[in-house]
Amino acid sequence: MSHGPSIHPVPHLTTALTGPLLALEKRFLERETRIEQWFHERWLATPAPFYTSVDLRNAGFKLAPVDTNLFPGGFNNLNPAFHPLCVQALQAAVERLCPRAARVLLIPENHTRNTFYWENIGALVMFLERAGYEVRVGSLTSDIPPSMTLASGRAIPLAPIIRTGDRVGVPGFNPCLVLLNNDLSAGPPAILQGLAQPVMPPLSLGWWNRLKSDHFTQYQQLAQEFGALNDIDPWLIDPIFRRCGQIDFQKHEGEDCLARNVEEVLRLVGEKYREYGISQEPFVIVKADTGTYGMGIMTVRHADEVRQLNRRQRNKMAVIKEGQTVQKVMVQEGVYTFETLGPELAVAEPVVYMIDHFVVGGFYRLHETRGTDENLNAPGMQFRSLAFAECCANPDGALSPDAGPNRFYAYGVIARLALLAAARELQGAPGSTK
Repeated sequence: MSHGPSIHPVPHLTTALTGPLLALEKRFLERETRIEQWFHERWLATPAPFYTSVDLRNAGFKLAPVDTNLFPGGFNNLNPAFHPLCVQALQAAVERLCPRAARVLLIPENHTRNTFYWENIGALVMFLERAGYEVRVGSLTSDIPPSMTLASGRAIPLAPIIRTGDRVGVPGFNPCLVLLNNDLSAGPPAILQGLAQPVMPPLSLGWWNRLKSDHFTQYQQLAQEFGALNDIDPWLIDPIFRRCGQIDFQKHEGEDCLARNVEEVLRLVGEKYREYGISQEPFVIVKADTGTYGMGIMTVRHADEVRQLNRRQRNKMAVIKEGQTVQKVMVQEGVYTFETLGPELAVAEPVVYMIDHFVVGGFYRLHETRGTDENLNAPGMQFRSLAFAECCANPDGALSPDAGPNRFYAYGVIARLALLAAARELQGAPGSTK
């Protein structure tokens, strides 16, 4: 029996947001039907990844993605009003991969001390169970406790993964589908290679192999196509970037390449700022070309800054998650965020969550001590859920373009462009299921 959902791609939301009006939001509302048809055609050609989160930045004059995560944590930060959408979208995603699936093995990150991360795993287990699937959590490491207890008091049983032939599971549990919530920064585990069961996302999309610059190359092509369709300058939705393929921060190698690319991106952004009469100072974000958790990232305003890094800065940039050495970096146009939230007026950026090709919610990442030109994914960050105004409704043309439902629709459009770029990555990934 099909559990296929009837979900509008983007729900209505209310926010406590203050921020500038985007002309983009008005254009998206005017072209909503055309935009939705365009997305529908592309999902038929390139099915979406299993789940994705996209970090956006809203500078008022520009709305663009700055990071796309194919192994998203943070589902526990979604407003409870979104939970039914998550359940329905999970049913659609699992049915597309395994129409007869009944059991799912969920593989978390290897660390076990981050209690917030385990709340995320608890949320995913809850969504999958409500969708009608048996779920077990299996670890890639054997050094794990028998269970993790959440703040709610609920205990999540844990067990090391075992392999029998070309299938994996945990004792007494033979799953139909293996769902990774581990970004494989340290490489593809041998125990998960060559399985008969579908593994989603595919091992090849782990951070051991995937490059952010490849993703944004795909996104750049889509931004140009989407811009032509809707008479929008692609730059308004696409951050300029360059990449440096060989760098060693500890040995001072690759600095000239990095400085040249910083100069080039700053020059190109400066030209666009002058074209649009933008008075802010251009800046770039230098980031490791792989990895997550906000590691290996710095804000740069002048090329000389990357030639004059001190030891502390070099150490910060040299190593990312799982102790992996940074060898490739991306120089990405810095996108200001002029959004603030709450009485503290903390700098905020929206994070949009998708399962399959459905937007299922989002939240604001806040940081009270970070500036409008800085990475907010850092210690001290907070999360603020976005809440429904009307469940599963269309954007409201009777409201102003920057009203909550319409602003979130704009977020959903740009997030789905990033999702489509990830889908094109997935299309070429070994082990992907079309």
